[in-house]
Amino acid sequence: MTPEPGTRARRVGESVREEIATLLANDVKDPRVAGAVVTRVEMAGDLRSARVHVCLLQAGDKVAKRRALIGALRRASGLIRREVTRRLGLRYAPELRFSYDDGADHLTAVERLLAEIAAERPSR
Repeated sequence: MTPEPGTRARRVGESVREEIATLLANDVKDPRVAGAVVTRVEMAGDLRSARVHVCLLQAGDKVAKRRALIGALRRASGLIRREVTRRLGLRYAPELRFSYDDGADHLTAVERLLAEIAAERPSR
């Protein structure tokens, strides 16, 4: 019985996500990366490239902060790529492409609106 297509890519993608999160927290010294969260990693089937989705814990609604984060991650991608490959023992160093994940920011905005509605509603 063979695993379904993409199972290995998903498994490696999850490991890459964990390693990048650890690297951002401990090894990348750029202050623009502070508060960044890796939400998910989409690995290509051949494991040679990955799209890394990130968001900010605070100030994610500010476009300038988002651009600064992505720029800092692109500059640190060599270090991140090398360390992920070494720590996971991958045959090829995957090309990392970073993109901002708006999903968490949209969820926060919806939660804030629901809280405002609940506060305005008269208590019964």
